[in-house]
Amino acid sequence: TIIGHGRLSSQSHSPIDDETPPPTMDLLQGYNSSSCDDDDNGGPSSAPLQQPTPLPPTLRRPPPGALNAAPRPSVPVAVLRSKGVLLGTNGGMTAMALTNNNNNDPSSSSSLHTAIQGPALLCDPNDKTTSFVRSIDPKTGSTAKMEANAAVDEYMFSRNRNAFQRGSGGSSAAGSGEVALAPGETVREIVRNDYGYDRRFPPPDTSAEDAKQSSLVRKRLLGDIGDDDNNNNTKQSRKQRRKQTNTSERSLVHNSDDELTFGIWAPPSTTERLLQQDSLTALESGVELDPRIAKERAYLAERDRQRGLLQEGDNEKEKFDRMVERKMAHLLPPRMEGENPQAVEATTTFHGGELVDYRGRSWMEPPSGVKGVDLYDMDDHACYVPKKCVARFSGHKKGVHRIRLFPRTGHLLLSCGLDGECKVWSVEQKKVMRTYCGHTAAVRDVQFNNDGSRFVSASFDRYLRVWDTESGEVVGTYTNRRVPYVVKFYPNDDNIFVVGCSDNKIVAYDSTTGEITQEYDHHLAPVNTITFVEDNGTKMVTSSDDKKVLVWEWDIGVPIKYISDPTMHSMPVITMHPSEKYLLAQSLDNRIVVYQAGDRYALQRKKKFEGHNVAGYACDIACSPDGRFVCCGDSDGKLFFWDFKKTKMLQKFKAHDKGPSIGAVWHPVDPSVVFTCGWDGVIKMWE
Repeated sequence: TIIGHGRLSSQSHSPIDDETPPPTMDLLQGYNSSSCDDDDNGGPSSAPLQQPTPLPPTLRRPPPGALNAAPRPSVPVAVLRSKGVLLGTNGGMTAMALTNNNNNDPSSSSSLHTAIQGPALLCDPNDKTTSFVRSIDPKTGSTAKMEANAAVDEYMFSRNRNAFQRGSGGSSAAGSGEVALAPGETVREIVRNDYGYDRRFPPPDTSAEDAKQSSLVRKRLLGDIGDDDNNNNTKQSRKQRRKQTNTSERSLVHNSDDELTFGIWAPPSTTERLLQQDSLTALESGVELDPRIAKERAYLAERDRQRGLLQEGDNEKEKFDRMVERKMAHLLPPRMEGENPQAVEATTTFHGGELVDYRGRSWMEPPSGVKGVDLYDMDDHACYVPKKCVARFSGHKKGVHRIRLFPRTGHLLLSCGLDGECKVWSVEQKKVMRTYCGHTAAVRDVQFNNDGSRFVSASFDRYLRVWDTESGEVVGTYTNRRVPYVVKFYPNDDNIFVVGCSDNKIVAYDSTTGEITQEYDHHLAPVNTITFVEDNGTKMVTSSDDKKVLVWEWDIGVPIKYISDPTMHSMPVITMHPSEKYLLAQSLDNRIVVYQAGDRYALQRKKKFEGHNVAGYACDIACSPDGRFVCCGDSDGKLFFWDFKKTKMLQKFKAHDKGPSIGAVWHPVDPSVVFTCGWDGVIKMWE
């Protein structure tokens, strides 16, 4: 097929004489753009085209470059021939039947043929279908003969693009009945600013009532857009035609309920409403599910219920716990699950012979002849350094972490172990009297109240429990969802105790109501120790892993003094000297340092105790009741004794195996009795 920039003519301009049969096409050799033959002859010839004949030898063919430069048609030749456009081929030459667009006035000189260019005009101009539809085989519907890499006519591409943008309405040349079609579609109405139009409004049925209903719905949603049929049937004024033309040619058609009408407070547009409807799932929109899908969902719900995976909403407390402990979660026990977790049921076992003796006294009563000694009474009796181990207390399944003596008399010994149990031992009988089981994890600390009738236990399961010492009943269970590290009763009120927690706070509880009465929040790391100082416990000293020591006024949430120095190490244990003038702190640089316990809280640089190895362990410090001696364990299981005045080491024992000697207490009545505990699960009595 030869395609050029000329037009077909019934007369030839070739120099061939009259005997030669007239050729039907001369597009490259004899074309003259200034020719006025059409005007002389009265317009293009309307005679039917004849079959092409071979060119004579004297007529040269166009050079191969001209043929390669012309764009190749993308429409299959078979399809064109089936439509009657191609009349035949002979030697690579093809005759095309082209007619004038103005069929009513063939003699009009103002109607000129459009330049033949590419595959756009290889068809009947009166055919309103697109080239894609014309390229489909009318018999089989196959598109196999379409050319994959066909050249595209720029003119027709821009025309189709304008038709897609402007829609089918309007009277302009670009929108006169020609619209862009998607692959596989033959008829489609493209309307701007309409989401899912074809999906929501399928082609109307043949019945007139359905067609009328569809037209009413289209009018309600889109207004005048796409209502060309009614507009064409009624005569319009010039103003109406101008308005319709402007509407079809502008770049964007707005809905009737758009911002142009209502301003920025416009109601949701049609497109927004349709998008909102599409965002709903089939189940949310009220569509009944298939029975098989409903059965499968019921099975999955029952499976999740049986596995315990069904949760109602997000747990805000668990999220907050995760946020608070994000930096040290790998060092802490598992977090609590649920909004209101419940502690395990507490049990107790009495191991003594009788709860009361023949005189009706409780098993907790001190032996006859034992008198109590005040906490910081230095003048009651003189103390001495013990020489050997005289008793062993075994009963814990794992290591023992803390031991406390009964206030004033010391006839009972309270211990807490890594097995989650607390035990009360008789010092005189050297056996366990009662076991308290109420924690699922190791117990970190225990503390008697002022008269010994109750004690509180702090465990790694994040619970604190107040126990009745005599009966073993749980008086109260408390938690703030944090790990308690240290616990102390307030000296002036047995109903209040303070707890140092893993969230860097010190919390005061009222055991009668279970509420938190005060929070002390100025540490930057978990709190390790709490010590009450001065008369009647009006102040307390706390230490933390942030290597700071803070002094607080009771019930005031702001510290009154900071003790911090670049050379300081963390101090996990602080003990008050019996004279109430000094504080002994276990520093993790393998020293015991001394601070003045008064207004200044100054470091006593010349008074320090060395020789033991405690790096990484919170080993307890014990002072003799007369204040002359200091004892402490270390990480190797040894027990050390120093002279407080001279800071000289006096004695050293191998106390425990398989771990540190973590706890030590000095008996308040017996002058040379010391108790130690270690992670080997044994409590030893030294005298």
